[in-house]
Amino acid sequence: MNDHVIPVQALLVVDVQSASVHGAGAVPGAARLLDRTADLIARARTGGALVVHIQNDGAPGAGDEPHTPGWALHHGVGSGPAETVIRKTRADSFEGTALGDLLTDAGVRTVAVCGMMSEICVQATARTALTLGYRVVLPHDAHATHDIPAAPGISAGIPAATVSRVAAWALGSRADVTARAADVTFTPPPLPAA
Repeated sequence: MNDHVIPVQALLVVDVQSASVHGAGAVPGAARLLDRTADLIARARTGGALVVHIQNDGAPGAGDEPHTPGWALHHGVGSGPAETVIRKTRADSFEGTALGDLLTDAGVRTVAVCGMMSEICVQATARTALTLGYRVVLPHDAHATHDIPAAPGISAGIPAATVSRVAAWALGSRADVTARAADVTFTPPPLPAA
């Protein structure tokens, strides 16, 4: 955990969609996740940071299939050039999308990543951001996932909180993992968003 975090120029809100935060498909602790991500979005807007909502386009029949109720973003998207939606079809928010170009065009060098699922899309997005040379902040209480069920002969079930912690740990020392989303601060990127 890192107690000193540099100001973040862009907030990546990964897959905070209705299917994963409401009803039977909700992740454990969904209310807490929504509170933390809403706070991050509000403070990023106030701080002038770029806010990017990542929206997963699930397969036909999936809870996040495009244009179904579960696909909808939970948080409203603000107007203006400093807030946008990037749709994706893979775990990594950079793969096959314009996210990298958007961040480059805005001059962003520091990003915070929050949302779901910790060990899949959040980790894949953070890992690629690190590989591309971004400073990555991962607020521990602002990403979530499901429990992993038991696998006979392999392991007992694994609680979601443990999965999230291991997902962050697996990023290594290059990521700035903060205990609380409230510790993340924001600043505008050096260039106007494209």
